[in-house]
Amino acid sequence: MTEKTILTGQVLSFDGCPFDGEATAAAQLDEAICIQNGHIVAVGTAERLKADAPGVRVVDHGARVIMAGFVDAHVHYPQTAIIASWGKRLIDWLNTYTFPEEMRFGDADYASEIANRYLDLTVAHGVTTMCSYCTIHPASVEAFFGAAQARGQRVVAGKICMDRNAPEGLRDDVQSAYDDSKALIARWHGVDRLGYAITPRFAPTSSPAQLSALGALWREHPDCLMQTHLSEQVDEIAWVRELYPDARDYLDIYETHGLLGARAVYGHSIHLEPRERDRLAETGAALAHCPTSNSFIGSGLFDMTGLIAQGQRIGLASDTGGGSSFSMLRTMAAAYEVAQLRGHALHPAQLLWLATVGSARALHLDHLIGNAVVGNEADLVVLDLASTPAIAQRANRAGDIWEAVFATIMMGDDRAIADVWIGGKQRALIRA
Repeated sequence: MTEKTILTGQVLSFDGCPFDGEATAAAQLDEAICIQNGHIVAVGTAERLKADAPGVRVVDHGARVIMAGFVDAHVHYPQTAIIASWGKRLIDWLNTYTFPEEMRFGDADYASEIANRYLDLTVAHGVTTMCSYCTIHPASVEAFFGAAQARGQRVVAGKICMDRNAPEGLRDDVQSAYDDSKALIARWHGVDRLGYAITPRFAPTSSPAQLSALGALWREHPDCLMQTHLSEQVDEIAWVRELYPDARDYLDIYETHGLLGARAVYGHSIHLEPRERDRLAETGAALAHCPTSNSFIGSGLFDMTGLIAQGQRIGLASDTGGGSSFSMLRTMAAAYEVAQLRGHALHPAQLLWLATVGSARALHLDHLIGNAVVGNEADLVVLDLASTPAIAQRANRAGDIWEAVFATIMMGDDRAIADVWIGGKQRALIRA
């Protein structure tokens, strides 16, 4: 049994959903959190936790906020090196930047280099779990899972499958998509803190036969997630209609081929038809809101308020590298700005919930991560609410913790990440 460690500060957790009623009523503030054997074993007053474990190591974070590590519900780790590429919308962006970069991931050494670089960059931003697309190359999946396993990190990922409308060298076929994915599931799914997501990139790059094969694979492995893209841009939707003229709408393509269900995670989901919204809510599928990406490549404004009111399961995501930042603070800020453009101001409690509990729920991991409560795994981030002079002077004027936290959400970067714990172990933050 490993020794206990107590962290003191402002411990933030949630015992409800801040979108249900008064936002702050769902949040709890405590003084200390105790971790042991990779899990949270106590939360409460500093006096009580210290009295219950005399002589235990104490890490005093003063007025800093201690909370669950951020969970990024939709990323493309192979796009790390091309983040913030200029001037394209979705289809041209894929052809100009993404596909040439993804061609390189057949090289296991390069895949390993980028996987480790990505995990270094994201932990420096307080991200402890993510759900990533890899490339068509099994080596890209091996590299990502291997790097995460070595760090004791909980991640979800899957090999992209696409057999058309992609360059030669980035296409698999129906059988290899099924076989490669099945072998990777057998090797990695459920091992340590790793989970597999069956991953057709999106309807335009998979033939109906490939989508059906992946639907069959999901039926064989229903405990896996299934991730893909849905209704990101209007010109993409028009292309989908041309490719699948008999489909009622974009979502119908996935449903027809067995790729709609409670463990599905659909990235973007901006331009949804009423029928699609109804079916997503009925099935309990999750939507990954990618606000920095949606702004950066001009996709549109996600209807957070309307979709939440409809009972949709929603997580927050950076969409690296279509998104322009590795930071979930920046992602929360963008989500706030998008909601403002739609006439609604998201409360800081709602933003933090989306980046933790909400994303963990979207990935069906909320019984393990995403909240600083007893029994959950000890993946934690510590936020410095005075990380820069500009933020500090605003925090000094704050009337409560929410005003102070909001300044960090809107203006913070990796300097606001004072400490990160993954699986109960303190992590070095590499910022060079």
